Amino acid sequence: MATESRSNTTTVPPWPVVGTLCQRELVRFLRQKNRVFGALGQPIIFWLLFGAGLGGAKVGTDSLGYAHFFPGTLVMILLFTAIFATISIIEDRREGFLQGVLVAPIPRWAMVLGKVFGGTAIAMLQGIVFLLLGLIASKLDWFKVIDTTATGLIAALLLMFVVSVALTGLGFLIAWRMDSTQGFHAIMSVFLLPMWLLSGAFFPMDVGGWLGWIIRINPLTYGVAGLRYYLQNVDATTAHLPTPVTCWIVSLAFAGLILAADCWIAGKRTTADLL
Repeated sequence: MATESRSNTTTVPPWPVVGTLCQRELVRFLRQKNRVFGALGQPIIFWLLFGAGLGGAKVGTDSLGYAHFFPGTLVMILLFTAIFATISIIEDRREGFLQGVLVAPIPRWAMVLGKVFGGTAIAMLQGIVFLLLGLIASKLDWFKVIDTTATGLIAALLLMFVVSVALTGLGFLIAWRMDSTQGFHAIMSVFLLPMWLLSGAFFPMDVGGWLGWIIRINPLTYGVAGLRYYLQNVDATTAHLPTPVTCWIVSLAFAGLILAADCWIAGKRTTADLL
């Protein structure tokens, strides 16, 4: 009888668990209207202020303005949405839901993928909304921020998905061992916001000096550069951007390494799992 019970507990299919956890994150997000407004409203305000205040200025060989800041603002939306989605890990631990998932007869990688893909779906949802606003504004000649083809748009969406997976996985990695949302916000202010600022979203890659080196070793830089290439049809050489192939390689490697780290840290059993 014990043998039969043990065999039953090891045959639970993991993929329905992934889908259920992903759906739970989406439902929770859509029920919290303030998160919808905050994750989309703040980056749009930044974009409008930066575009208006710095329009016409030059850094390196790049002219600043609405078009320059658009890809970076899009990545900022993905960053904010993905990172804030992983705060639910801390809340789930406090409420006891996470402990229930951890003791369930499922592999822990299924829980990791469910949380990461849920945050990714939320980030993609808001990123697509901002992308549509950019397309409408460009068609109406309000802000000429997007100049692309259907192929370029599809490539941009795929790259957005990879970047969202990487950023959500990074948020998961940071939040997994934390028990305080205040501590999570502190990490975001000290680490994640500078990561975005030094991704080519604000300063171009040819800015030079130590700042230019930091931008080059930042993996998020290649996501921003790829979106700039696909959405604005810029020439990689004249714009001093990495090639599209390099952008894909670095972005995929970044997402893969982060997911592997998530599965590793979630697979380590500690007494904190039962608290």
